Amino acid sequence: MKTFKFLSISLLAILLFTGSVKEPSPIKLEHKGYTAYYSKTLHYSVNIEWWDTRARLVCPESKVPRKDAFAPDPLLAAETDLMEDYKGSGFDRGHMCPAADNQCSSELQKECFYFSNMSPQYHSLNAGIWKTLESRTRELATQFDSVKVWCGSLGSAGKIGTVTIPTHCWKVIFIKKTKVWEAYLFENTKVQTKDLESKLTPLSKIETITRIKFK
Repeated sequence: MKTFKFLSISLLAILLFTGSVKEPSPIKLEHKGYTAYYSKTLHYSVNIEWWDTRARLVCPESKVPRKDAFAPDPLLAAETDLMEDYKGSGFDRGHMCPAADNQCSSELQKECFYFSNMSPQYHSLNAGIWKTLESRTRELATQFDSVKVWCGSLGSAGKIGTVTIPTHCWKVIFIKKTKVWEAYLFENTKVQTKDLESKLTPLSKIETITRIKFK
């Protein structure tokens, strides 16, 4: 596998920028297609995790069409009723677990449009380098069968209604067959690079800023 050059990041700067105030424990929301850890304070999920597998991605029949049916999460309906917050905000309802990972099942496709699976992202991030990594992850899962994915948002750069705009989005993937880890950190800004390799960062730094142990 290609060797990537790690992104040089000042960990202290990230911690200061995103804030070090400890949020109340997120609410665990278990669905068939993913598990979300949702912050009722921030109104986004700090972590979402799932397995991408060849069986999940390569449909035996025709794919379920994307319907863009955004909806509250029935496991936490009041706190995830966020349609009006996003409307006219200028931010994308950025999927954490992508719609394209869930097109072999009507149930999974419905679940992935819950607002517990969304985060306010600039379009340049959501439709750009974030999407590039989603495609890479599916390619790896199709090639190697099983890839564990964790991703989420962190920090506060203001609000749209009640929803906090994250300063950063992150993703960690683990390829089961090769035992290879990849970790990425993205600034949630209007100006974005197309160079995915430049967003690679040591897993230990993602563990520190998210307070999640992946190994």
